[in-house]
Amino acid sequence: MLFNSLEFAIFLPVVFGLYWWVFGKNMRAQNVLLLIASYIFYGWWDYRFLALIALSTVVDFLAGQGMKSTHSNSRRKQWLWVSLIVNLGLLGFFKYFNFFIESFVDAFALIGLDVQSTTLDIILPVGISFYTFQTLSYTIDVYRRKIEPTSDFISFATYVAFFPQLVAGPIERAAHLLPQFGKARRFDYSKSVDGLRQILWGLVKKVVIADTCGEYVDIIFANSANLEGSSLAIGAILFAFQIYGDFSGYSDIAVGTARLLGFDLMQNFANPYFSRDIAEFWRRWHISLSTWFRDYVYIPLGGSRVGRSKRIRNVFIIFLVSGFWHGANWTFIAWGALHAILFIPLLLSNKNRSHLNVVAEGSVFPSLTELLSMMGTFVLTTLAWIFFRADTIGEAFAYFTSLFDVSLIDVPHYSGYRDLVWLVPLVLTFVWVEWIGRRRKYAIEELSNRLKNPALRYAVYFALMAFIFAFAGKDQQFIYFQF
Repeated sequence: MLFNSLEFAIFLPVVFGLYWWVFGKNMRAQNVLLLIASYIFYGWWDYRFLALIALSTVVDFLAGQGMKSTHSNSRRKQWLWVSLIVNLGLLGFFKYFNFFIESFVDAFALIGLDVQSTTLDIILPVGISFYTFQTLSYTIDVYRRKIEPTSDFISFATYVAFFPQLVAGPIERAAHLLPQFGKARRFDYSKSVDGLRQILWGLVKKVVIADTCGEYVDIIFANSANLEGSSLAIGAILFAFQIYGDFSGYSDIAVGTARLLGFDLMQNFANPYFSRDIAEFWRRWHISLSTWFRDYVYIPLGGSRVGRSKRIRNVFIIFLVSGFWHGANWTFIAWGALHAILFIPLLLSNKNRSHLNVVAEGSVFPSLTELLSMMGTFVLTTLAWIFFRADTIGEAFAYFTSLFDVSLIDVPHYSGYRDLVWLVPLVLTFVWVEWIGRRRKYAIEELSNRLKNPALRYAVYFALMAFIFAFAGKDQQFIYFQF
């Protein structure tokens, strides 16, 4: 079920009404309702995939109980391995089986051997990477004795399948989200209004910005071999805004929806395009994933507390694994490797934590140094996005070759160029709203605080809703559903 669909527009109010006004005084009944609603939400795509999420839930719940019932470290480790093998096995089969087979055949082809293979017609379950990492955080933290295993199966199953963030995150930690299912929740009008505002802004990001940019991105990337460098530059920039609006928009809707139900989810984006270097970008982009890899992969490898060569190794591992997490394609691995190359100089010069504060803090405008740093970081991340968007490594390199051509300074000639005249002010207005709200968890939170006049404030809300309806109907799924 899509957040930007009519089905969800009916589904959410029904769940909200039952949750607060029918089962509002019974926490367990609320959890049962959320579990049923979550399975309906997820099964809307394909009910067969419910078996996978149910299997992961049962295995990890039993693994937690198994670790609780023994003091033997070896037995606890065995239960952890059961969880890892089952979850990563399912993820590996459904997401990476064909990739490894095809790569194996291609490798033999390079040395002149023709190896016959048969790939399977495997459908990738929506959101499998997200809920796999979420449930693994539970068993790993139980094994590390950071949290106590729960004996409440309903709460645990709801934690795994919680519909606001099930399909595309944020990837919540058990230590943060799971205890919230065991606490009484009371309706809070101010939190609900705040949640609705964040949902509204998330829909603006998705429907108005991402989907509109996506129309032109699809045209440009599909015809990149026939376009001049200036058109390709436009395509890359628009994709940067498309993927940000698409993914951070989903996160805003997810966090806002959870808040409507009395839950607190972590912030997944913190204005990454206002970053002053690549290290800051990764502290602000897909925060739940980057911190997951930091805590469960990077630090166990030694993190930055090892020699130079191992630090470089650890950075490459974390970025390559992050790239591979995104998809079974060499383009994602190349995207991760490129970010590792950009990150390592900052790490080795101890500048990877130079920018921990909000840019232009205490000021309306950034300094010239900050502005140039932000622009440089945006250019680097935008160029890296070309690998992320391309279908093959060859297409990505061809795109770069045509991009950095003398035609880069030519007037764009692709058919949709004139339509961009109205898109530019739309994107610039979006950037301005994000800028003034960069200290907040979502942009229009600041805008709402500044608009003291209720009539003016609600006029802005209705204007945003009008934009959503005006731009709706493009029928583009969220990009991160494929991951």
